[in-house]
Amino acid sequence: MIGCDCEVCYSPDPRDQRLRSSVYIETPECAWVVDTGTDFRTQVLRENIRRLDAVVFTHSHTDHVMGFDDLRRFSHALGSMPVYASAETMRDLERVFEFAFNGLNRFPGYLQPVPHLVDGPFELGKTLITPLPVPHGNSMVNGYLFSRNGEKLVAYLSDCSAVPAGIVEQIAQVKTLVIDALRHKPHPTHLSVSQALEVASQVQASQTLFTHISHELPQSAEAGLPAGVGIAYDGLKLKF
Repeated sequence: MIGCDCEVCYSPDPRDQRLRSSVYIETPECAWVVDTGTDFRTQVLRENIRRLDAVVFTHSHTDHVMGFDDLRRFSHALGSMPVYASAETMRDLERVFEFAFNGLNRFPGYLQPVPHLVDGPFELGKTLITPLPVPHGNSMVNGYLFSRNGEKLVAYLSDCSAVPAGIVEQIAQVKTLVIDALRHKPHPTHLSVSQALEVASQVQASQTLFTHISHELPQSAEAGLPAGVGIAYDGLKLKF
């Protein structure tokens, strides 16, 4: 947090040094990123990511889209970049990044997005991606369920203030639940730790990881969480 002297902002634990929330998924067929936040370039360089075949967006808040133009490196390699988003999110992307979508800057090295509207499940390679509409304050955003061969592997709910019963049922017993848990205190647009734990107890995932964490929740708080629940950190890698 800019201008903050709290214990987390000055923590020697590298897991407390958090950039914006997103995930990179690589399968034998293709690879994609969920959201391109303000730190996207830094994250790609840190993880030495060389392969990116598509980008999937949860919503259009600035901390999830402002690294969009840095997709140009991957777009140039592919010839274009498939972009998956809801109609509302796509409209915002086309407005904010008009220079990429308007077709006027078709020069080598420039980003050339190809829009794909998400209005139901779709596939990237052999992975079925199912949108999970959840409230984020007064708006609705997409989480996503990633499944392969009929097995529910990851439910990703990075930004939500509640998880409707229908979504809980849809992701029940997923292998890994990645869920918003901003801090202990209530917040109007994000789940608190207690709210996230309540959802986790209903979903009964094999593993639950908290994400989209503020500086009010230190990594050391993980010690007080139930078995099977942890706090995600930058660079964390999972294999399925």
